[in-house]
Amino acid sequence: MSAEIYHRKVYDRLLEWKKTYGGSYAALIQGARRVGKSTVAEEFARNEYKSYIKIDFANITEEMLDVFRVISDLDLFFLRLQAETGVTLYERQSVLIFDEIQLYPKARQAIKYLVADNRYDYIETGSLISIRKNVKGIVIPSEEYRIDMYPMDYEEFMWACGNTNIDVIQKMIEKGSAIGDSTNRKLMRDFRIYMAVGGMPQAVEAYLQKKNFAEIDAVKRGILELYEEDFQKIDPSGRISRMFLSIPSQLALKKNRFVISRATGKRRTTKDEELLSDLIDSRTILICRHVTSPGISLSQTASMDTFKLYLMDTGLFTTLLFNDESKVYEGIYRKLLSDKLPENLGFLYENAAAQILASSGRKLYYHTWPKENSTHSYEIDFLILHNAKLIPIEVKSSTIRPHASLDEFGRIYSKHVFRMWIVSQQDIGKESEIRLWPLYCLPVLVKE
Repeated sequence: MSAEIYHRKVYDRLLEWKKTYGGSYAALIQGARRVGKSTVAEEFARNEYKSYIKIDFANITEEMLDVFRVISDLDLFFLRLQAETGVTLYERQSVLIFDEIQLYPKARQAIKYLVADNRYDYIETGSLISIRKNVKGIVIPSEEYRIDMYPMDYEEFMWACGNTNIDVIQKMIEKGSAIGDSTNRKLMRDFRIYMAVGGMPQAVEAYLQKKNFAEIDAVKRGILELYEEDFQKIDPSGRISRMFLSIPSQLALKKNRFVISRATGKRRTTKDEELLSDLIDSRTILICRHVTSPGISLSQTASMDTFKLYLMDTGLFTTLLFNDESKVYEGIYRKLLSDKLPENLGFLYENAAAQILASSGRKLYYHTWPKENSTHSYEIDFLILHNAKLIPIEVKSSTIRPHASLDEFGRIYSKHVFRMWIVSQQDIGKESEIRLWPLYCLPVLVKE
């Protein structure tokens, strides 16, 4: 099955852009490498325009580069572009795709003038698009409609598999009552397959071609190696790579924040702050910021110095857990799919929840506060807003009790709380003021 036929929600965002902003803004699809940006851009161009030209700046000929060296004369530029590609452009019916635009910043700078010319539409795609060194010395165009693209979310994964689980889950949520152990186990097993495979299109394709997990894991390791190469280009010292690779181990420690010095093995410096910013901009990770006063504001009281890090794809996270193994560790897949994960690997579910929230367009926040007469703290894994009210979310891999943090949070912030959720592997239910949801319900819940 070709990745080109997978329906991605970004396609709908592009339709919205074309209808509303196409003549006045370029679409900029930004995300990590291998999430499918180029594929969806070209599919959109093929379906929605009379003709298109795609320029891949990661694999560009010297002749094409020469065309881009002089864009000041747009009439000549478009003539040369058509001659070089053999594609005829039609006014207001054609689109130009600038693929991997970060590799040729001058083309991105020219977007302002190309959009103002208004002859054609423009779609840019880029990885590591915001890193300062890639845009230094150029004027970033304001005429960009930015679209964040993530790996395939659970709904997109289900579409690719031809599965209608999402419709069933929607009806279950509307009913709001337990569905029974057998159905819940089946739906949870399906979701754990998504956790194991992940949402990177190449890994999904390998799964749909009925590859075994050793082969699927090899695909994901190849993607992780590409990220490593990118990190080395940005930071030859290797500190970005060490930050990235330490994410699973730091989550395993169940600490309430990510510690840069624990990752690098050195005292935290101003340079580390810059490298962390580059890692965040790479879109390979998700940052969850600590909120000091959730009753006042999430964004305004979010800390810049206290945070957790997750991987943007739980399938890659699963592989990264055993990145130091000399061969594929298939045991993790067997245990994950059979719900026999060791309890100390429960943070896989936490990463899955982070990915769901981020792919729904939400920023990630969490909250901790000290317990009285104790060296320990209460902790809420995630906080989201609904109509200016708070929904605290606690993620549990197995048992739902105890839930002292949610109980205490509900007591302290009762005026600000809309609902309280525990997401786990257990059936739909309710305990006092806490709603219990299986993890597979979370994608539908946050969408609503």
